[in-house]
Amino acid sequence: MLRIASFLSSVCVCFMLCLVCFSQSTGHESEKYNYNAVPVVSGLEHMWGMVFLPNGDMLVTERPGRLRIVREGILLDASIAGVPEVHARGQGGLLDVILHPQFESNRFVYLSYSKPIGGNSTTAVARGRFENHELLDVEDIFVADSRGRGHFGSRLAFDNDGFLFITVGDRQASPSGDLEAHAAQDLSNHHGTINRVHDDGSIPEDNPFVDVPDAEPSIWSYGHRNPQGLINHPVTGKIWSVEHGPKGGDELNLIVKGANYGWPVIGYGVNYGGSGIHDSTRREGMRQPLHFWVPSISPAGLLVYSGDKFPDWNGNMFVGGLSGQQIARLTTDGQKVIGEETLYSGFGRIRDIHQGPDGYIYLGRDTTADNPSIIRLEPQGTN
Repeated sequence: MLRIASFLSSVCVCFMLCLVCFSQSTGHESEKYNYNAVPVVSGLEHMWGMVFLPNGDMLVTERPGRLRIVREGILLDASIAGVPEVHARGQGGLLDVILHPQFESNRFVYLSYSKPIGGNSTTAVARGRFENHELLDVEDIFVADSRGRGHFGSRLAFDNDGFLFITVGDRQASPSGDLEAHAAQDLSNHHGTINRVHDDGSIPEDNPFVDVPDAEPSIWSYGHRNPQGLINHPVTGKIWSVEHGPKGGDELNLIVKGANYGWPVIGYGVNYGGSGIHDSTRREGMRQPLHFWVPSISPAGLLVYSGDKFPDWNGNMFVGGLSGQQIARLTTDGQKVIGEETLYSGFGRIRDIHQGPDGYIYLGRDTTADNPSIIRLEPQGTN
């Protein structure tokens, strides 16, 4: 009994130390603000995407294949019914979630996921109507022509004209031999692309490669590696993306119609073993990133802040980091990045980042169910 009591006492002490450490870690400083990192909800298993509903609830995806509701800081027990079957292996599973711009009238929710295809999988997007805690009339509106082990991309964003943009990664196709023959440089598949479709998945007539023989007509831009952040800029209406490089060479890009972003022909990274990949860092006809990271932070999630809680951050870009376990705050002058500050460093893999309807910044962490899964940044005051 004494041994059991001693063991339980040790467990309690460790638990209390963890609580103390976390409570001490909630206060942070930055160039503009002191801010608190406030836990919102725990219990999610490898959260991937999140979105706020008009009533203030959150829809959150868990990579194993569950769509959950967070209501007033409480994770509801029941998962939402109607989610399609997912290929929940490695990087695959249930991924991003967004609402239709007219959600309040049509109730459409969009999910990106890794769709099982035989013994493999591809990036797909399903649409369903959200009614009474379930998805109805669920159908795939986009199924990529891609195969591979990972790098699904899967971020979603609507532009101001109601077009849906969809990222697809290069599926970890090996960059060797003739780099210009790599799948991400081949318009006949969806590897390494950002795609543009109508809200029902049909192809817009003004897409850049509609009339190119054998090209996938949904492609808007290509030559990407693994874009895991995508946003419609709230001021300019332009589409921006962040994508993973290999070892170094993560990129921030302004997405331009028909543009080639160069992967793997040009870039600023190397193979994980340290050997070279690219022919060079520049080539005529291939777009340069507006910002890049060496070493990598593994960017995931992208926000342009426009709220009233951090007014000195208005117009700043916020990029989550997986391997970097951080937020990168970028200040810009038009299309030029003029400053970077690292925020919230060393507290887990940041998978997604959103501005809430309350003006606070919400971070989604790719964690097991034991740790705070979603955290809210609140200002203490300006510096």
